[in-house]
Amino acid sequence: MLMSSMCNKNMGSIKIVGLMMVLFSLVCSSVVNATVSYDDKAFIINGKRRILISGSIHYPRSTPEMWPDLIQKAKDGGLDVIQTYVFWNVHEPSPGKYDFGGRYDLVKFIKLVQQAGLYVHLRIGPYICAEWNFGGFPVWLKYVPGIELRTDNEPFKVKMQGFVEKIVSMMKSEKLFEPQGGPIIMSQIENEYGPVEWEIGAPGTAYAKWAASMAVGLKTDVPWIMCKQEHPPDQVIDTCNGFYCENFQPKNPSNPKMFTELWTGWFTQFGGPVPRRPAEDIAFSVARFVQNNGSFFNYYMYHGGTNFGRTGSGLFVTTSYDYDAPIDEYGLLNEPKYSHLTNLHKAINLCEPALVSSYPTVTWPGKNQEIHVFRSTSGACAAFLSNFDPQFSTKVFFENMEYDLPPWSISILPDCKKVVYNTATVSTKSSDPKFIPVENGLSWESYIETTPSSSDNDTFTKDGLLDQVSMTMDTSDYLWYMTEINIAPEEGFLKTGQDPLLTVMSAGHALNVFINGKLSGTSYGGLENTKLTFEGKVKLTAGINKISLCSATVGLPNIGTHFEKQSAGVLGPVTLTGLNEGTRDLTKESWGYKVGLKGESMNLGTTAASSSVEWGGGSSLAQKQPFTWYKTNFNAPDGNDPLALDMSSMGKGQIWINGQSIGRHWPGYIAKGNCGECSYAGTYDEKKCLNYCGQPSQTWYHVPRSWLKPSGNLLVVFEEWGGDPSGIKLVRRTV
Repeated sequence: MLMSSMCNKNMGSIKIVGLMMVLFSLVCSSVVNATVSYDDKAFIINGKRRILISGSIHYPRSTPEMWPDLIQKAKDGGLDVIQTYVFWNVHEPSPGKYDFGGRYDLVKFIKLVQQAGLYVHLRIGPYICAEWNFGGFPVWLKYVPGIELRTDNEPFKVKMQGFVEKIVSMMKSEKLFEPQGGPIIMSQIENEYGPVEWEIGAPGTAYAKWAASMAVGLKTDVPWIMCKQEHPPDQVIDTCNGFYCENFQPKNPSNPKMFTELWTGWFTQFGGPVPRRPAEDIAFSVARFVQNNGSFFNYYMYHGGTNFGRTGSGLFVTTSYDYDAPIDEYGLLNEPKYSHLTNLHKAINLCEPALVSSYPTVTWPGKNQEIHVFRSTSGACAAFLSNFDPQFSTKVFFENMEYDLPPWSISILPDCKKVVYNTATVSTKSSDPKFIPVENGLSWESYIETTPSSSDNDTFTKDGLLDQVSMTMDTSDYLWYMTEINIAPEEGFLKTGQDPLLTVMSAGHALNVFINGKLSGTSYGGLENTKLTFEGKVKLTAGINKISLCSATVGLPNIGTHFEKQSAGVLGPVTLTGLNEGTRDLTKESWGYKVGLKGESMNLGTTAASSSVEWGGGSSLAQKQPFTWYKTNFNAPDGNDPLALDMSSMGKGQIWINGQSIGRHWPGYIAKGNCGECSYAGTYDEKKCLNYCGQPSQTWYHVPRSWLKPSGNLLVVFEEWGGDPSGIKLVRRTV
């Protein structure tokens, strides 16, 4: 404030050397020209009132080579802002050790957005949900002494503040906030905290107030928001997430009305169908929001991308995070959604002079009809004509003219005369995406994963069963539980000679049971309950028998109150029934533990490591063998079309290209659901707008072009269940 007042003084009366005058002039100029403010009608950036159109693109879910094209397509689609979370667990994988390289180069991503002439909404969180592993928290955070996440807990607040300050300091040092001349016009602290606060009460309220105060105290000079926050602290703007938000009102009536997550579809889960949302319904949602005084809306997602590596959450989230977004997982346009929304943005921009400077006059000329008219004192006029009937078209009379409106639609008139856009009228043909094989008959070699023993050097022994995450620290999906039992010949089995029944209860997500080194059975959890129970008769012999349980997670939990307290892995009980002695409880026996697979510890996904073991090929190739590694080499296809792997012949496991993890594959898990006809007319029903029921939830797995060399590319697949690698195909994604 002092500098601003000094800049307004009569500088002619102050005698300062020429150089100082120049420097002071520059400071005054920056203070005057670089500001972000708002009122209940608009955001005001450098003096210009704006209705802001935004879209979510998450930098770790694509590659740096893809970023410029994605950003340019967003700009061409009429976006003003790119929204992204900040992913704490990839940036600080261990305490105090940071990674901001490659796909995690946040500064590079933001600067590319700036170069394209767009703004940034930075959702620092650092809890993000996002169907991302552990909600974006690093797993080591769970084991800080005395910690409770997302509540009024001092150990957590210390760690959270440290990371938020780290990110803000980095942005400031790179001059990336708008008042510094950068593109970041707003930030977010926490994420969808309202339901948690409601459940935990006073500690949640105290934490929310602390988080807001802490964030504002960092003095970024841009607004801070809290989304889905019913009782927001005064320092922040509360916002709405959902399919529709037209009726949302911020707690402070002087704040702008913001729609931070307008869901363009939904995420896919292994074992679930693929959600879709019609372009017409999204456009209808946007138009309803804007005509009800909306100032900012953001598509979640505008480009969904890919959960590379092991980044998908414990909701069984697939490797694909396509989200039915306007730009698909591969960076191609999803039509007609992309173009239909682009035309909507053009219409809103034409209405902007009236929208940002006047309140609507609302009339209801007939049943299911509604008219919103914005008139500014300067003469600008914009009208939104609505038909809320989901079945029948209607005629609306406005300004002595008649307008035809299809069912469940809104027409936009930027001059209050001519319709330039109707939400239900689509003028672009649908995309026809295809996957065309470009590489068949790959020559495969195999290496069978060895079953560990509790006597191995790299195992740990303890009485009883331990939580999987506490052992793996999420460095691997896999943890081996191993024990030995002695069956005396004279008292071992029932006199009938039946095999005993092994029962294993696990917190999930999948379990492979080995008896004396041979796979005896497999079990896995479901979408409604990720926990599982294995029951199967097992072949035991007189003497020492080795029981090896390989527990596999499919991501860690990311939602709910105190989700960090959820357990994973074999927690028991583990019992054998059918012995002459009765039921033997193995739960408290001595168990050996081994983290991960031998192939993982050897980094078999890399070229150097793959040559360190003896692979079998030709007649020695393992055929449909569980717990087997497969490798092959291939040349990169010509052209620039995006690439994918067709994994429909495989069961469950993971994929690597030249040492880079594509992610988890699980096409063998067939989607269950009630696919129905998806209509835009009427309130969106996500339970009906489903595809691929009775088919694999995911068949194709994105292979980034930038990960390939012209020739000699190494493809490695780990297969848990015994798939057939001869059916794997490299395909082009075309539209």
